[in-house]
Amino acid sequence: MPTVSRTFIVSAARTSVVDYLKDFGNAEEWEPGTRACHRLDDGPIDVGSRWHNTSKLLGISTELVYELTQLDLDRLQFVGHNDTATSTDTLTFRDSPDGTEITYTADIVFHGAAKLADLPARLLFEKVGSEIVTNLTNILR
Repeated sequence: MPTVSRTFIVSAARTSVVDYLKDFGNAEEWEPGTRACHRLDDGPIDVGSRWHNTSKLLGISTELVYELTQLDLDRLQFVGHNDTATSTDTLTFRDSPDGTEITYTADIVFHGAAKLADLPARLLFEKVGSEIVTNLTNILR
């Protein structure tokens, strides 16, 4: 099971950071593999909101439906599912003298034959984790 975690500081205030990141549709801007991410429901974003995410990494496309499972000023959690994997993305937040400290953790569990991709995926997601830090640092100014 690949797990990638990064802790970094962005200059934006925590409320702005949470407001931006709670809309998983914004992953199109900061998550390197995301090609499209569309909300599946209407109304205010809250626990239970869902998105259809299409990603492509190393030429392999995948689609997951993500659900917001936790939302507060200290923590966001999204859980994505498809037949081959479950991805849990957790973001925690703390105030920092320079803005907001974010800890981003992605846990991916492969199902069935996809478990064979565990080690190569771990290496790929380490690279993606670093790109996420760069992207969010640039966006959340």
